[in-house]
Amino acid sequence: MVVEQNYTSCLAQGAYYIQSEGEAAIIDPLREYAPYVERAKKDHAAIKYIFETHFHADFVSGHVDLANKTNARIVFGPKAATAYNSYTATDGEEFKVGKLTIKVLHTPGHTLESTTYLLLDENRKPYCIFTGDTLFIGDVGRPDLAIKSDLSQEDLAGMLYDSLRNKIMPLPDDVIVYPAHGAGSACGKNMSKETFDTLGNQKKQNYALSDISKQDFIKELTSDILPPPQYFAKNAALNKSGYLQFDEVISKGHKSLSPDEITHLLNTGDVIVLDVRKPQEFAREHIPGALFIGIDGQFAPWVGALIRNINQAIILVTPEGREHETVMRLSRVGYDNSIGYLHGGMEAWKQAGKHTASIKSISAVEFANELANSKLNILDVRKPGEYKAQHLNDVPNKPLDFISDWFDSLDKHAPYYIHCAGGYRSMITASILQGQGFTNLIDIAGGFGAIQKAGIPTTQFACQSKGV
Repeated sequence: MVVEQNYTSCLAQGAYYIQSEGEAAIIDPLREYAPYVERAKKDHAAIKYIFETHFHADFVSGHVDLANKTNARIVFGPKAATAYNSYTATDGEEFKVGKLTIKVLHTPGHTLESTTYLLLDENRKPYCIFTGDTLFIGDVGRPDLAIKSDLSQEDLAGMLYDSLRNKIMPLPDDVIVYPAHGAGSACGKNMSKETFDTLGNQKKQNYALSDISKQDFIKELTSDILPPPQYFAKNAALNKSGYLQFDEVISKGHKSLSPDEITHLLNTGDVIVLDVRKPQEFAREHIPGALFIGIDGQFAPWVGALIRNINQAIILVTPEGREHETVMRLSRVGYDNSIGYLHGGMEAWKQAGKHTASIKSISAVEFANELANSKLNILDVRKPGEYKAQHLNDVPNKPLDFISDWFDSLDKHAPYYIHCAGGYRSMITASILQGQGFTNLIDIAGGFGAIQKAGIPTTQFACQSKGV
């Protein structure tokens, strides 16, 4: 028996590979199908099933392409309906993978079709559960993503309470819990950094499995939920209806473009430049109007949160050799319209005589000196929870997540000092504001971590309540 977790940190997502006696199953695969095919080949195994725990909202699953490449059967739990060929299982139905058995446990609550898959070993002993977004380590899935006209988030939270107690908690304590996500995902509020645990330990540590009333559970689960990123509904729709073939997306995006070709495209079409280099490289010089979202961070989720048109034509500026990776990671959240990348990078752009733009970046020590001498306009673009824990005195919170709600209230010609936790989100913010015509932006390199080390006075709060 082989059970492997394939965890992708930038998405905080766990996919799973199961193999026994030359047969394999994949659970919640990423868009790029090749690693699963190669893993099965290594074991001389055939992929028999692709199990989906639910219609994912935070990424585009690779189930459709993987099924086309392997002839594996796509399996969803009860209540699921797709526009492509798939099998909707019934509650309690069992599937054989070699000597192993995978049993369907319908666990609605996060979504109506949400399903947990129980893996029984060759002796039918419960070994592990693949819980999707029903049960995380330290938390459970948010109940507000599948609201319908006749169904509220409170209704779904109540269903989740029942699912946990009727389907999951009766299982043996030594069963391993393998969730679809960990800390950093927007699919829950308070997930652990751990990516798996025993069910018994979760019964002791996870508030959702504690001796809590249904009413209190619903109140806890529906309080302090940040609005979902705008791309969630679009990704869920793609997972239901299907999408462009991955190979086609990669081929289209992996096309080198000259500076003159890019200039022509920018002048004649609805195209944006997405610069994925390091923050300080972008600060020094970039194509005017470019959006910065660095590849070395939570790249795909921020793309999904900030580029509102999922079909937007995108030209890339990448570190050398990372063009393919960038196109692939965009496809993970359904941004399939990459049309090429700047060949030769910014050096080629400058050699062609093209204009560049820059963002002023200063150290936290320089910021401290300027702050001591005058009152500054400061933008703290961290998440509300980070801000509530500790922030600069008399500085309001302007979360990057909601930038479209607040940037219009600012003076485009006033100076603004921008910081996040470490410098990644502040540069994203600066690039967006610059693209909107702001002319005097100053990034604080190193973010709040560097600000604290510089000894600048802050307001610190006591520990926040669960889920904030």
